[in-house]
Amino acid sequence: MADHFASGTWHVIEGSEETFVQRWTELLEWTRGEFPGLVEGTLIHDRNDPGHYISLAAWADADSRDAWKQSGEFKKRMGACVALCDRMAGSDYDLAASV
Repeated sequence: MADHFASGTWHVIEGSEETFVQRWTELLEWTRGEFPGLVEGTLIHDRNDPGHYISLAAWADADSRDAWKQSGEFKKRMGACVALCDRMAGSDYDLAASV
């Protein structure tokens, strides 16, 4: 079970949705290969707002998550995703409760 998370709230520019999903998927596939602390990455899409997505990356430990975010390749790949958005906000979280 993961106790540490990185999350993003994305609003993708109209017409860029398919490219965004592809770039986000490539980012997380690269992450899985380079950072074994990644437990799972998930991207969900808002049914009522075509440009709205939420991402959640579950991590085994905070140090792995933090190292991922500090890497130059992460910054490059993340920047390619953000470039397709008119808004993006990200946060890091630690587990508070699970049912």
